[in-house]
Amino acid sequence: MQMWWAFLLLSLLPMSRSFYVPGVAPRNFHDGDVVDIKAVKLTSSRTQLPYEYYSLPFCKPKKVFYKGENLGEVLRGDRIVNTLYNVEMSKDKKCELVCEKRKLNIDESKLMAERIQEEYYVHLIADNLPVATRLEYPSREGGEEEDQKKDTIKDVQFEHGYRLGFFDKNKFYLHNHLSFILYFHKEKLVEGDLHDYRVVRFEVIPRSVKVEDLKPAEALKTCTLPELSGSAAQEIDPTKENEVLFTYSVHWEESEVKWASRWDTYLTMSDVQIHWFSIVNSSRSLDDHCLLPLHVYGVGAAFICLKLIKEL
Repeated sequence: MQMWWAFLLLSLLPMSRSFYVPGVAPRNFHDGDVVDIKAVKLTSSRTQLPYEYYSLPFCKPKKVFYKGENLGEVLRGDRIVNTLYNVEMSKDKKCELVCEKRKLNIDESKLMAERIQEEYYVHLIADNLPVATRLEYPSREGGEEEDQKKDTIKDVQFEHGYRLGFFDKNKFYLHNHLSFILYFHKEKLVEGDLHDYRVVRFEVIPRSVKVEDLKPAEALKTCTLPELSGSAAQEIDPTKENEVLFTYSVHWEESEVKWASRWDTYLTMSDVQIHWFSIVNSSRSLDDHCLLPLHVYGVGAAFICLKLIKEL
């Protein structure tokens, strides 16, 4: 009888569709609680090959912890890992160092420049929410009256992650400063209890700022973020060593969006979430690409056969 049930399950496999709902259970934070910022991966729509976060020379903790992966995360190429970003609920930070000043050797500089040229994006998460870059465009609807208000009325769009850097006039520039904007929703307060905060949006504004313009105070792990018009960008020259400083700032805002609706913004974005090539990251040949679905089905079939053997 058990054999028949097993074969019935096997026959229904092609008809089933799995889905992944991140952050199913809400997590409550109190004022000052640590909100972990974790890295997920690097992706590019040009290469379709995801890489893990620390494949590039970012600031790295002494102890690196990778989250256990489920099948959905494997197929998407996710390698969720801890970072050195220190974020606390409802606590703003003007400018802080992620780590000490770093000198990239020639190989690291060349790799960083290559990833920038391939238009790679960096993906982070906070409380299971992926970071998004806000893009604002002047609104052109409504004729002349709206054109006169184009400085104040803007169309807002979001894209997953943030660009690693940019290429301009045959030079590579790294986004080495991240301005995090996190939104929280205050839950109703029961008399005598502390406020419960829930993270409902995670945005980032990436900037490229030269080391000297950041004026780091390494003893205090702080820096000074210059005005946009008063700073030079952080260039990465792939032919030599480059001195780099990774910094970040944090700003919190209260939101009326409830936890149950926090994914609405992200679901409107267009993005390819499943990266089949992550299973054999190092392979680029056409033959390997064609065999990938067979590999997946093979693993599933082997798993079911082992279960059947145990039942017999």
